[in-house]
Amino acid sequence: MDWEASDLVAEFRRQMPVTENWAYLDHAAVAPLSGPAQQAIQAWAVEAAEQGETVWARWVRRVEQVRVTAAAMIGAEPEEIALVHNTTIGISLVAEGLPWQTGDNVVTLDDEFPSNIYPWMNLAERGVEMRRVPTDRGRLDLNRLSEACDDRTRIVSLSWVGYATGYRHDLKAVAEVAHRRGALLLIDAIQALGVFPLDVSDTAIDFLAADGHKWQLGPEGSAILFIRREHLDRLHPIGMGWNSVVHDHDFGHIELKLKAAAARYEGGSQNMAGVLAHGASLDLLARFGTDRLAKQILSITDLACRRLSEVGATIVSHREGDHRSGIVALEWPDRDPEVVRRHCLTRQVVLSCRAARLRISPHAYNNEDDIERLIEALTSVPKSA
Repeated sequence: MDWEASDLVAEFRRQMPVTENWAYLDHAAVAPLSGPAQQAIQAWAVEAAEQGETVWARWVRRVEQVRVTAAAMIGAEPEEIALVHNTTIGISLVAEGLPWQTGDNVVTLDDEFPSNIYPWMNLAERGVEMRRVPTDRGRLDLNRLSEACDDRTRIVSLSWVGYATGYRHDLKAVAEVAHRRGALLLIDAIQALGVFPLDVSDTAIDFLAADGHKWQLGPEGSAILFIRREHLDRLHPIGMGWNSVVHDHDFGHIELKLKAAAARYEGGSQNMAGVLAHGASLDLLARFGTDRLAKQILSITDLACRRLSEVGATIVSHREGDHRSGIVALEWPDRDPEVVRRHCLTRQVVLSCRAARLRISPHAYNNEDDIERLIEALTSVPKSA
């Protein structure tokens, strides 16, 4: 369907129950569930309560369709997708699974979210060094990234979009630097996946992890891990269980014969309700298409930046070209950010504080009225705040 911007926003808003109560501008934290995700959880709960395990096989078929949908979203093959519980698990499966040797190193950025720091720090006891490249409010100098790598750099790991200021990295350029230096590339995609286009057949990412509870509008506890097929056997298998092997439902057959797919890393039982709800939101996003969603998100954040600047806010985020994202960091003069955030909640406006700044993160269903509610809330903060 060829969506006009106004039609997309109007139809999208009809699918988001949260719009009845809030100007919700906090999708970079925990997003509200989409209507289809809510309905999927409710339907699962009814089936689980009334039918028990008699419908388990039906749920499994639905889960496999979610895998297909997730793969299509990034141009991958279903066999390259593992459905895991969160981004941290996805990153940790890679960090713990790579064949490290004493003296190896991993390169990341100094303003990464903790989930993309602690798994690499945890390798210190194996003699692995973690190197953190400084940024300018999220903006990365690719020369500095290259200089941080050497012949013992095994992997570069960074976020597609930085959580603090929303800088969106050029993944093709980052991949070229990493691979030229002989390193693999892992991308934490949680702040962009589902709403910005990505084709892993054209962008040489080796691994990618992203939880569904932000821009994908799913529940917490359901995430996507992409492992490029050629690296499947490179990772030492971690968290093995009955669901990791080819004969997964033959519990009396004990043989460690792993599935020839990323699903080998799923281990045991799925978060059925979470995955099914996540899949329902992915289907919703697929209806609109990432190209149109990205265009609308950039449009509404550009509007927000203009209006915020007009009323005296300082925009901290770099907002040039394709480095823009759905995240905008700002400073509101002479006010405590936490006090401002709490005041906004009393005006039914949701935003976050990060790094002692305010942060908004509108989705494609947010409209001009939501931005004006934000402006009204900010300009009504008491002078003593």
